[in-house]
Amino acid sequence: MTDRFPGYDVLSKRASPSWNDKTREVVDRRLATPPDQHRFFNEDEWRTLKALCDRIIPQRSEGLPAPLAAMIDEKVFDQKTDGYRDARLPPLGEAWRRGLAALEAEAQAGHARAFYDLSAGEQDALLRAAQKGLGGHDAWGDMPAKLFFEKRAVHDIVAAYYAHPNAWSEIGFGGPAAPRGYVRMDADRRDPWEASEARPGREKQARRENLRVGRY
Repeated sequence: MTDRFPGYDVLSKRASPSWNDKTREVVDRRLATPPDQHRFFNEDEWRTLKALCDRIIPQRSEGLPAPLAAMIDEKVFDQKTDGYRDARLPPLGEAWRRGLAALEAEAQAGHARAFYDLSAGEQDALLRAAQKGLGGHDAWGDMPAKLFFEKRAVHDIVAAYYAHPNAWSEIGFGGPAAPRGYVRMDADRRDPWEASEARPGREKQARRENLRVGRY
């Protein structure tokens, strides 16, 4: 089963009592992020970043994908830090610049091509090496490849994805619980404004229920 919440679109709740004006404002701002907007990264860094995002979270071909690279660029440009970082990592923007440069250096050393020009399998092999701490190019400097992969690349890309309404629809999340909140908190109970899961044998029922979510 590929569509766990058939017919569910979290944006159908936009005009319902589930969301207030502030929630709508935040969601609209995320949806309005231009997918090719980048103000921090240069063109080569941008292409490497987009390729990296595609490998960390391959998105469905149908529909509009979440603009992950643009969301990362916005975070770095606006210095939206997490409020903490591993002391072995440099500050946000520097960590990203050095990490992308190191991935590019690994690609050139191993394949004599840019990271973004490699096949998906070749990119994955370089990322697995970084994940295991095996990135050995001098371009990593004193920044551990494993740490960049786990604490910067995966952390920021996954966080960007699940902050976007496209992902909310995919996982059946209703968005911020403001102002309505949730009422039926017991196991196997759901409010009528929540997504209905298509367990085997009840796919059609789930679709009917999900098409009504925005009416409540």
